[in-house]
Parts: sequence; C-alpha cells; structure tokens
Amino acid sequence: MAHSVVVHDRPQSPGNPTLAHHSSHFSTNFPTPALLGSVAPGAHYAGVKIDTRKIRHNSAGTPSNHLEIKGDHLKVIEDLQELYCCRPTTEIFSRRWRPDAQFEDPVCRSQGYKEYAAQWYALAKLFSKSETTSTRVMSSTTSPNRLVFAQTQVYSSRLLGKKVSTINSIVTVDLDDEEKIARLVDQWGGKELPTKYGAKFFRRANAKITPLLVKVPKINRPTTLEMH
Repeated sequence: MAHSVVVHDRPQSPGNPTLAHHSSHFSTNFPTPALLGSVAPGAHYAGVKIDTRKIRHNSAGTPSNHLEIKGDHLKVIEDLQELYCCRPTTEIFSRRWRPDAQFEDPVCRSQGYKEYAAQWYALAKLFSKSETTSTRVMSSTTSPNRLVFAQTQVYSSRLLGKKVSTINSIVTVDLDDEEKIARLVDQWGGKELPTKYGAKFFRRANAKITPLLVKVPKINRPTTLEMH
C-alpha cells in the first residue's frame, strides 16, 4: 500500500546525482533522460523532498505532495541512509539486501554480500562523518518494484577532520517480492557508469580487492537463500 509523505524542506546544494540499476531478472528500464536532467547540476530536483530523520515519527502525517510513496520504500530509504552515513550493520544487510545482490557506482561493480558489504564498511573507514543533507523521492512503483531518489551527501575526512566532498546523486533501487534489494546502482552526477574496458576492469578489481582490505562480518543465512 502506498503512503503519502510529508514534505520537509532542508537546505540543498546543487551538484551531481547518482543512479542505481538492478539485476537481470528485473526490468532494465532505468530513469529517463528527463528524470536525470531534473537533477543535473544547478537544476531543481523533481519529486517529493523528505526528511528521513522524521519518517519514524511522522509516517502518518498530513500529505503535502501528490506523489505517493510505498511504505516499504520509506523503510528502504531509512536503511540506505544508515549505510550512506557510514553506519553499516549486519542487521541492515540481513534485513534489506539479498545475499546475491548487485551494487554499482562509478568505482565498483560488486556482486554478492562479501563484495557489496565491503564497499560500505570501507566507506566508514575512509570518512569520519557522512551526512545526508537532502533526499528527494522521484519514483516509487510496484511493477517494477523500484525506488528512485536523489540525494546530497556530505563527507568529512577522517584525517583532516573537515568536509572534503559533496556528492549529489540519483539512486535507483530494484527490490524483490520481500522488499530486499536485488540491485542498486549509484550514478554520481547523473552520469552513465563507465563502461570502457579499462574502467570496467578497475571497477571489478576494486570490488574483488576491497574485501581483502576491509573486514566484513559474516551473516548467518539459510542455505537455501544463499543458493537462490
């Protein structure tokens, strides 16, 4: 069932979006150029702007925008925001991600828990703080079960102790029937992910090497689920 969402305006920085894509057994139609254009640098974001810090306390609030968002998709945003804010936990991965899920961004192309979880744990090692300053839901659909949202993330250096990077992105998430993430593609600046041979090799190498450098806690899952 879809729920209307209360809109909470917060300061927003212009910047570059990120996009999320999904596994082969799901629809491969990604956000349209028009949708990507709405989050281009300097453009106004389309969609419903939300304050995910208030979702838990205001999920039944008065609707202030006509775009309806699936209740389960709000929970997905909550869990993803924890990851983007450098707070990964095995509970989030067990609850929200398929063990065979795919995660892609411009610097990695991960397949399976060990690879995608390592990316999130590495993020927490690299940055002392990460804050989501803006989140805007752009699409929330049942068929396909897909969530598209734009966000602005501000990262602080662990070594320098100050803000070092602001990334505007579009995140597209494909989910299975249990509302678990099957594929997530994060496109920085709304740009297509690099596909040239050298870039593809680097992204796969990064996904393979990171688990060797960052400890990834094990999750006890049913054997049948691992085989899916």
